[in-house]
Amino acid sequence: MKRTGVLARDGGSSIFRLLLLSLTWIALYAYAGRPLLVAAHAGGIAPAVAWGALVALSLLPPAALFQGRSAESIRMQSVLQWSGYATMAIFSLLLTFVLAGDVIHVSYWLITLGLHQLPEIAARLPIFDIRRFDYAILGAVSSLFLVGLVQARRPAVKRVRVAIDNLPAALEGFRIAQLSDVHVSPTIKARFVESLVRRTNALGADAIVITGDLVDGHLDDLRDQVQPLAGLLAPEGVFYVTGNHEYYWRADQWTAELERLGLTFLQNDHRLIRRGSALLAMAGVTDPAGRGAHKPDPDRALRHAPADAVKVLLAHRPQAIDDAQRLGVHLQLSGHTHGGQFFPFNLLIRFFQPVVSGLHRLGATWLYVSRGTGYWGPPSRLGVGGEITLLELHAG
Repeated sequence: MKRTGVLARDGGSSIFRLLLLSLTWIALYAYAGRPLLVAAHAGGIAPAVAWGALVALSLLPPAALFQGRSAESIRMQSVLQWSGYATMAIFSLLLTFVLAGDVIHVSYWLITLGLHQLPEIAARLPIFDIRRFDYAILGAVSSLFLVGLVQARRPAVKRVRVAIDNLPAALEGFRIAQLSDVHVSPTIKARFVESLVRRTNALGADAIVITGDLVDGHLDDLRDQVQPLAGLLAPEGVFYVTGNHEYYWRADQWTAELERLGLTFLQNDHRLIRRGSALLAMAGVTDPAGRGAHKPDPDRALRHAPADAVKVLLAHRPQAIDDAQRLGVHLQLSGHTHGGQFFPFNLLIRFFQPVVSGLHRLGATWLYVSRGTGYWGPPSRLGVGGEITLLELHAG
């Protein structure tokens, strides 16, 4: 009986937390959706209908995030994810603008309150029309969402020069094309992947690397969407390491399929690339989300690598830099952060990630963190465009 009582209390606590989270989520949507309610009222839409639509919109993102595999087809999943994640992107912008607008409104009210003893000055202040401000918010959010969508669907080519100390002359100008965080999913399909393959091949890199989070779904659902990857071509090979998202979708199945497509999976391993008398060790570690044989092991990844080889380490998360420095790695290539992916999260991520994006030198090791090539969830990269990176090695 006692144990039953504990289980009942735990179950009740879980239900309470879920209810509290749900109410908070809907409340945030109600607050952020104020401009929509104002516009609906101006358009003669009944309040009950407007509020019902707003609550329905708040339910779309969780439905997209937690959908099961009961959808009839990948097309149905795509519709649900597009609508849910687009709604999330729009409402995150609305929340930011409404909050900023309310701060301005309250500040304006405090200023006018402080000037009540100076009526002549107070009379000259413009009237703050909150309704017009809400309409302006709707216009700004609509425009910015479209800009973010375009930036998400068209990653730019970013060229990065890396100065390696004592780089052998035979490796001068060695080029590595990096893709990261593509997140092939019901909203990122074969057409997007085909474009990446075509544009990456056009760079003429010596090697191509993919630093994790390539896929975001079950193999059976996305097999056709990744097939264009078989077209990636580089003289020294195409190399791949896992990110955390691969382990949400049966990583063993995915790594086998990607190897079938011609990608070399670096499972705590390395491959030697020879240029004349010079050697480059292309090493890779699995993501910390892996278990068993997929548990990350940086020491194993570089075991038996020649001491005089230039060492490049592929690691999905930038945090691997501590091991990279210890192991004498010259260049670590990572992703994971998405650079914050889109405004305003690109401002917040700096509080959670020590290195957000770009090229950084830590001791004797260079770390390059890609902002990501695709996107996860909301189809937006507002202010944080995706990238196909071309890194070129030169003597330091």
